Amino acid sequence: MRAIVQRVSEASVSVKENESLKEINKIGKGLVVLLGIGKEDGENDAEYLAEKISHLRIFADENDRMNLSILDVGGEILVISQFTLYGDCRKGRRPDFTSAAPPEMAQGLYEKFMEKAKAKGVKVKSGEFQARMLVNIHNDGPVTILLESK
Repeated sequence: MRAIVQRVSEASVSVKENESLKEINKIGKGLVVLLGIGKEDGENDAEYLAEKISHLRIFADENDRMNLSILDVGGEILVISQFTLYGDCRKGRRPDFTSAAPPEMAQGLYEKFMEKAKAKGVKVKSGEFQARMLVNIHNDGPVTILLESK
């Protein structure tokens, strides 16, 4: 499982509905998690990343040092499914997505990741699985972290 974690001042996600965009979720201070699920991933990967992200100390403390977690600052997480994180571009010019989990497997692990993050006390919102989305990210810092469960 792969995650791009971005610290944000705010973020929103919209989907196309009848030729217009409809905002389906938004957060204030928190994290946007672009979550990719590989075909070799399982529930342990979801647990690992939920634990890691919940306690990742990338928010500023009173001394402006990255020392606080999402739980410490009471922020929210916006989780967006992102199969393209498993795009392999080593050969040719078109990404190969054969390492990405099939949709039925990926959706279950996507939901499992969000369940596990919620169980840790994190406020979680999400995009729409398998939808074409427009994600508006106000990256704060900018702070962007790449995490992998393997």
